[in-house]
Amino acid sequence: MSDLTTRILEALGRPSYSPLKPKVLAKRMNVGDDEYPEFRRTLRQLVHEGRVEVGRNNTLRLADKHGSIVGTYRRTNSGTGFVRPDVRPGEQPHSDILIREGREMDAATGDRVMVKVTRKNTKSENARGEVVRILERSTRTFVGTYFERDGEAFVRVDGTVFAHSVLVGDAGTKGVRPQDKVQIDLLKFPTADSRGEGVITEVFGPLSKKGVDVLTVIRAFGIPDEFPEAVLAEARAQADQFNEADLQGRTDFTGETVVTIDPVDAKDFDDAVSVTVDPETNHWILTVHIADVAHFCKPGGALDTEARKRGTSVYLPQRVIPMFPEIISNGLASLQQGKVRYVKTARIEYTPDVKVANVEFFNGAIRVAQRFSYEQVQAILDEPELQRSRVQDVEAHAPPPFAGEVRPMLDRMKALALRLRAKRMQRGALELSMPEAVLEYDADGRVCGAHFASHDLSHQIIEEFMLAANVAVAEHLSRLGVPFLRRVHPAPNEDKLYEFSQFSALLGHPMKRHLDRFELQRLLAETADKPERAAIHYSLLRSLKQAAYSPIQDEHYALAFQDYCHFTSPIRRYPDLQVHRLIDRWVKAKKVSANEAELIALGDHCSKTERRAEQAERELVKLRILQHLSTRLGEQHDAVITGVAEYGFFAQAEKFPAEGLAHISSLTDDYYHYDEGSHSLTGGRTKKRYRLGDRVRVEVARVDLQKRMLDWRIVRDVTSGRREPSGVSPTPDAPRPMPKSRPRKSGPPADLPEPRKKRRK
Repeated sequence: MSDLTTRILEALGRPSYSPLKPKVLAKRMNVGDDEYPEFRRTLRQLVHEGRVEVGRNNTLRLADKHGSIVGTYRRTNSGTGFVRPDVRPGEQPHSDILIREGREMDAATGDRVMVKVTRKNTKSENARGEVVRILERSTRTFVGTYFERDGEAFVRVDGTVFAHSVLVGDAGTKGVRPQDKVQIDLLKFPTADSRGEGVITEVFGPLSKKGVDVLTVIRAFGIPDEFPEAVLAEARAQADQFNEADLQGRTDFTGETVVTIDPVDAKDFDDAVSVTVDPETNHWILTVHIADVAHFCKPGGALDTEARKRGTSVYLPQRVIPMFPEIISNGLASLQQGKVRYVKTARIEYTPDVKVANVEFFNGAIRVAQRFSYEQVQAILDEPELQRSRVQDVEAHAPPPFAGEVRPMLDRMKALALRLRAKRMQRGALELSMPEAVLEYDADGRVCGAHFASHDLSHQIIEEFMLAANVAVAEHLSRLGVPFLRRVHPAPNEDKLYEFSQFSALLGHPMKRHLDRFELQRLLAETADKPERAAIHYSLLRSLKQAAYSPIQDEHYALAFQDYCHFTSPIRRYPDLQVHRLIDRWVKAKKVSANEAELIALGDHCSKTERRAEQAERELVKLRILQHLSTRLGEQHDAVITGVAEYGFFAQAEKFPAEGLAHISSLTDDYYHYDEGSHSLTGGRTKKRYRLGDRVRVEVARVDLQKRMLDWRIVRDVTSGRREPSGVSPTPDAPRPMPKSRPRKSGPPADLPEPRKKRRK
């Protein structure tokens, strides 16, 4: 190897290297003019040998070993898979690589793999490849259903992770019974041609047993649900030391009128607010008080180590897995009515036209005058005169002399929040309508129904105030030049937005400028109450990138903020705690610093734990809805078509949070052809069409709890009123046979711009 070859490879292999053009690289390497021709020849040879790759804009980087690409594998329901390549610093993301069934070795969803590319991507198709090595397993622990066949014991893993059941050889010693839910550790992973092998590590019992569904989700996602004794001991010690009369070093806000507004079943209250108007300047004064968890959680202690590991609280139906033990989350740090509690406070002064005039931060103490639920506040705002007597009854329980101030403050809160919201919309913030599913329970705690959560004015008031505090903190830390965990949401890829504009035009909502956020805003508002809302809003969500935590400066695209962070929920989010510690040092010493490299790693970890928590919540909600529907076969719903494919169409019930597939084999009145361009299925004889956004009447045809699948059967097109022929479920000789395994839509790749406050118990 020549000296110049060694120097080039060393330069490209440095951890800090970002892709550069040849001339820039030569300059960085101090290559002289007389040496430059040899430098170019050496580069060409390295590219020819496959040791160096030329990327976009003629930039250079080291080729992956063996001419392969490293990325994360995920399997689809159809058996095919995709690998999302790792993104190197300074590079644009590569498109996913398609992995045909049988070419994935024994890779499972989430594994990091090395892929050999067998066909490069084109404008119309993904690149193709085959897995040549498993680099890192995502997990070896899985949850499934135990069954026996021909004298052998198996576990069918939940979902569509594997094509085959897993053989387990030690079932006889575990006391497990057929159809019990179990946890297994894999010894040998399944492949397309062979079963895997595993051992049962925990038996939960039948899915019908109360609490088993929760346990299966907790174990499947690897969520820690017990606190080590050292963590509990430190929490108890903090409780013994806490003295609410000790306000040394804190600003006393206990004489101000402060309220909380939370879900009716909340137990941990991490934010409280007050709004006043300065009589001299007529300026609004918004004061946001956030639970001072940092006071009880010292860096490096057992509480801090465990909270950092968890990253976030997990809010599952009927169960919360907190980031901190309840003695902290529901006790010492919780802003309970009538009790003195420590807070981090942001006080923001606005001019009458809601321009920020001044911002201050404090270590403070408050006493909440009134705890409200969203429902109570909304009732008051909807019917102020009718509800006034009821409010006075409620206020009678608040510590005097604050009771009389609570009612007029709610009016001030409403007025300020509406102004802040209007200003945010003027900046081009996007309002995606993605309603949250809320489960309903009977007296025995079993699901008896479900509905979509409301997002009324009472929710929007708190949302606007929390956004304002988050922005105020982020802008302050940005001015100081200190690294901190930002909440970033990078702008979407232009090609993605163009594809979305083409899609929306097909549904009758053309866009003049697909890159204009105000056009997007108009489109979202225009379709918010139309049948095609779900299809359009969900499609835009999938076009956006994921929001994440990072100290690297970037915008929050959906919220239209240049500087943004999470500050308002330190009880349930570790990034907020990190920001609180910076504010604490600023308040005490007016000096603050942080390690950016450490924050990059922390941000990546917290982003992953957040996504894990969201996926676990969605999984359990979906499972419970499917359990409920499995007892209601034949139940009918009005629905809107949200996706169309060659194997059928997906439809979302309008008043019930369930989406299912009407398979093409169930459309027995004709032979339907799929048109990708118009996202429709058209009957060859009748010319009847099923398109995105169409309203249909469907009934529950089949529920597969194991694979988390719901099948609809079409009853009639709501618009035309035409009924489908009645009959039994499709058989193998139906007009269009069901494929071996149906592709399903995956979960959204981007989270909602700013998660609403969770229902906390």
